[in-house]
Amino acid sequence: MLAGLHTPAANAKVDNVSGPHSSAAKAQASYQALNKYFDTGNQGLLLEEYPNTQQNPYSYVWPYSQAAVAAENLAGIPGSGRKADKEAQRRLDAYQPYWNATTTPKGYDSYLRPPLGQGGDKFYDDNEWIGLNLIQHYQRTGDRSSLARAKEIFALVDYGWDTDASHPCAGGTFWTQAPWSQDRNTISNGPGAELGAHLYLLTHNKAYLTSAKRMYAWAQQCMLAPNGLYWDHIDLAGNVEKTQWSYNQGVMLGAGALLYKATHEKKYLTDAKALAKASLAFYAAEDRLWKQPTRFNSIYFKNLLILDSIDHDRGYTKVMQAYSDRAWKEARDPATGLFHFADGPVQLLEQSGMVQIDALLAWPRSRYDELA
Repeated sequence: MLAGLHTPAANAKVDNVSGPHSSAAKAQASYQALNKYFDTGNQGLLLEEYPNTQQNPYSYVWPYSQAAVAAENLAGIPGSGRKADKEAQRRLDAYQPYWNATTTPKGYDSYLRPPLGQGGDKFYDDNEWIGLNLIQHYQRTGDRSSLARAKEIFALVDYGWDTDASHPCAGGTFWTQAPWSQDRNTISNGPGAELGAHLYLLTHNKAYLTSAKRMYAWAQQCMLAPNGLYWDHIDLAGNVEKTQWSYNQGVMLGAGALLYKATHEKKYLTDAKALAKASLAFYAAEDRLWKQPTRFNSIYFKNLLILDSIDHDRGYTKVMQAYSDRAWKEARDPATGLFHFADGPVQLLEQSGMVQIDALLAWPRSRYDELA
């Protein structure tokens, strides 16, 4: 997938030394490239790709959210300073054009609302990523407005629960409100469980925990494969899409870790550790991790660190560091600082994913419990 693409010149400086300083420098350089090439010059909004071949002048909210997470991860590096904090806040502010307050429940549309865009369907996982971004921001800064918005997002996620008992594998949060899909996905339930667990830990409102446990249990019952990893989704005809994406494993092991923190029930930690072990073995074989999209691996790695905050395993950061080093060598164009994981334009999602990974490699383990 990557071999031979945009390999740095032989004299290009590549810092392979692991440790907070080199990882922080890599993350900052990659984020500077993101701002240079993806900035639209309008309200902090970003392009979907560079160069942009899309009809839309701005990115959808899912790619934008991952750039916002990247900025938040950078701001969480010890000693990052006021400039990084202001940048994380700037990214949060630019969510506003996507917010749709005209619906019940309110939530973020997939694309910008008028006048900047035409709006779009709501995706529950899009909203969950933003909710988790806001939780991490709240845990770093204490900003109450971020916590309040995360609560609004969770009301939307709860609304997305399938209440039709006649459906195969009844229950589960739908993936989207779009009329062309009635799928229920691991990726719309795992992050929902994480968001609910975080809100319970922060507010002690048991309704959040009840919903989080319900989403987790549905995914475990309906999406867990015999090899110990999670499939992707099920449709209303009962057909299961059995691709095993890395971010599906990440959100479920992260949800298990957070539910253990919330309940102290050992089964959740046992689940999380078993999934971490099984997924690391699976992705280590046949170079599978490298063949996964970076946008998914960044979420997978972050959730391994959430588990690490509860049950330490040095192997998690070792895998992250090896992935970062390989991407820096094999996929990064030193002339631009952009990561080319495939032919064609550079995707905002992939550039953001690399910033996220390197920024978290610069975090001390003592701060992993702030992650969301």
